[in-house]
Order: sequence, then structure tokens, then C-alpha cells
Amino acid sequence: MSSVDSDIAVVGAGVVGAATGLELARRGASVALLEAEDEPALGASGTNSGILHTGFDSISGELETELILRAATLRDPVLDALAVPVLRCGALMRPLAAGDRAAIERLAENARVNGVEAALADDGSLAVPGEAVTDPVAFTLALVAAAGRQGAMLRTGFRVETLERRRGGGLTLAGPGGSLAARLVVNCAGVGAARVARAAGDASFDVYPRKGEFLVFDPPPEAPLRRILLPVPSESTKGVLVFPTLDGKVVAGPTAVDQEDPDDLAVRPDARAEILPKAAAMYPPLADLEPIFAYAGLRPAGRGANYVIGASPACPELVNVAAIRSTGLTASLAIAERVAALVAARGIRLGERAPLAPGEPPPAAGPWWRRTAALLAGGTSR
Repeated sequence: MSSVDSDIAVVGAGVVGAATGLELARRGASVALLEAEDEPALGASGTNSGILHTGFDSISGELETELILRAATLRDPVLDALAVPVLRCGALMRPLAAGDRAAIERLAENARVNGVEAALADDGSLAVPGEAVTDPVAFTLALVAAAGRQGAMLRTGFRVETLERRRGGGLTLAGPGGSLAARLVVNCAGVGAARVARAAGDASFDVYPRKGEFLVFDPPPEAPLRRILLPVPSESTKGVLVFPTLDGKVVAGPTAVDQEDPDDLAVRPDARAEILPKAAAMYPPLADLEPIFAYAGLRPAGRGANYVIGASPACPELVNVAAIRSTGLTASLAIAERVAALVAARGIRLGERAPLAPGEPPPAAGPWWRRTAALLAGGTSR
């Protein structure tokens, strides 16, 4: 085979791409981590809730659920070694409308089936002590930094526009930011994953942006929020939730707005009216508060697909990791483990995981929930 720059090119340095790059580097592969933006975690990974889910409400038997549950066994040693902050606050779901008690009882049974600790109280509420909150940007940046300590190379401002087969094997990736040759490409490009796959001739899935909008509040000192407050989900959405942040704020959201524009991060004027009444029903102090900030993130929703993780049917040198919705932060380490197995099956030799080199998460400029402001101001290469 002609020479390549890296064994593996991971496209996308969000939390899934960062976790994948770290996993592969720890197993001895040479890895290039390619990010279209000027820095990692400017997409869905840095504009979500930061909640680490237990999977108590996930559908048993689905790949997403399997990976959420597996990630729970992998996460704590990594968070501890990388000094990623976590607020282990637990969550509470209370019945607020007719039919809620029956729905919550079904979720309690679902938690039992999934092996997740949850306690159903006499008043019909469900406590899930394992739910937690992290700083999603700190988590992602810590994974990227750890991958770098294991030898991975990060290239930012690298938007992949073409993927060409190389004589003798492998792919050449090119676009604004340069070019790079790799034996294998792992496509973790979030809302751009379908575009990257199509550059390699793979039209087997499609991804579109689903906007989730959030409102940020300063909580009143007399009524601090101690736990994540969960709504009873409907068939179409998990609904608006209310949660504390590591820096003492309270966030309510998200909405779920399907759109086509992958660059539209604006918070709609209607978002407040859609979020606030539902949030205040769970946490009444919000009814008298004005939000101090609002932000939006674009989740990569699949068209008729969820958690597309596998070898491309059109290009042997491409592995797709696509349509990873809001649970991607939670499941990222298990997704990475699964990708490593796929990479090994494609003929790239991987060893056992090397120990993690401890390190502090790189500092971010300001609170993570303000990062979309830079995008809206045109401060990045989106």
C-alpha cells in the first residue's frame, strides 16, 4: 500500500468523534481527528443539556439502549482520570396530568428491565438517582486532549468535501483546510455525516438538523434546583426538562424543531412560549423569572434511522457513525468501543487499551451554554 498520513481519519471532533479518536489512539492506531470548525465541540456536543442519562427510559433491545447501558460501565474511570466535572444530582419525574401515573409506572418497569435503579413513590413520582449533569464542552475537550496525549493529531478548520479511493487502498480526504490520506475513515460528522458519506458514494442514510432551544435562568436563592426535573414523555418527544448546571444556573428545554438549514442556530421568538409554561409546571419559580440567555443546538436526526453505526455498504474504507441523537454525549465511550471493533474487523490491528494519561480539561472561554453566541456572531468557520 502506498504511504498514508494516518491509519484512521476520524471526521468530526464532537464528543463521539473525540471519544472514538481517543479509543483508537489508546489501542495503538495512528489517528487524525479532523474538525470543520475552528475548535472542537461547537456543534451538537456543546449545545445540548449536558445530561448523562442512565437509560431508564430507553427502549430495551435497541442499539442506542445497549450503548447507553454499556457506557455507564466505562464512563466514571475516564471522567475521573480526565478531571471532567460531574454533578451527580439524580432526576425526578412527577405526575402532573391525567394518565401520567400509568405512564410513569411503565417507565419504572422499563428501568427494571434495563437494570437501572429507579424508585417509584406512593405519590406516583419516579426518582432516578443515577442521572447526572456534566459540562459537555469540558467533556469533549478533555477527550480531545487525552487523544492528543495518546498520539492523535487534531486538525481544525478541515471541512471534508471529497473522499477519493487511493491506488493500493485507503482514502484521500480533501477540502478547505488541506488534504490527508488514511487507510480508513470514520465518519462522525454529526449533521454533516450524510454529506461526508455521499462524498464516498454512500447514500444509504440521510441526516437532518433537529433544533433544540434552551432558556438559561439565574435561580432564586430561596429555591435552588437540586435535581433534574423530567417530564412524562409522549410518543413523539421526551419533552421539556429543567436541570441545574455546574455553574449554578437553571436551564429549561429543549424544543424539537425539524429544519433543513444546518447553519441556523437562532433561537426562535416562539421558543419561550413553547418552553416556559411546561418548565414552570415542574419548577414553579421559573414563572416569575426572565431568562438571562438562550441557546440552540442542532441534533443530527436520521430520516427513518437512529444510531447508524457500521461499515459503509458503498465504500469498504468508510465506517459511518451517524444519526446519533441527543444521547450521544451519554453513549459516546461505548460508541467508540463499538467503532474500534468495526475498525479491527476492517484489518487494522488494534491492541489493548493503554492507560489514560491524566490531565485537566483545557479551559473554555466562558460558560459552555454561551458558545453558540460565537457561531451566531460569525466567529467560526461553520
